[in-house]
Amino acid sequence: MKMLLLMMTVILLISTLIMILSSILSKKTILNKEKTTPFECGFDPKNLHRNTFSIQFFLIAIIFLIFDVEITLLLPLVLTMTTSNLKIWFMLSTYFILILILGLLYEWKFGALDWLK
Repeated sequence: MKMLLLMMTVILLISTLIMILSSILSKKTILNKEKTTPFECGFDPKNLHRNTFSIQFFLIAIIFLIFDVEITLLLPLVLTMTTSNLKIWFMLSTYFILILILGLLYEWKFGALDWLK
């Protein structure tokens, strides 16, 4: 037990020393204009005020996330086709796809998919 504690302490000390050395020797401490500008996203990390955010973009992102999870749940149906009863498998897959289609029609009906209103 003492040997294990000693080994853990030595490993912790070595890793801490390596992190301190790397932070001292790294050149990332020098900030210039190129390194402090936002990269590709357009959001300035230095500003703390709230910018306007498109709620339509947020809705599309949430819808994409929901359907992405549903498709992930749909993929194992193909793998279980050969091991399960074909009639039960067909009923379950039809029911699941029907739920997906009804969700899509619901969001289409209430205008969540319309980008321009």
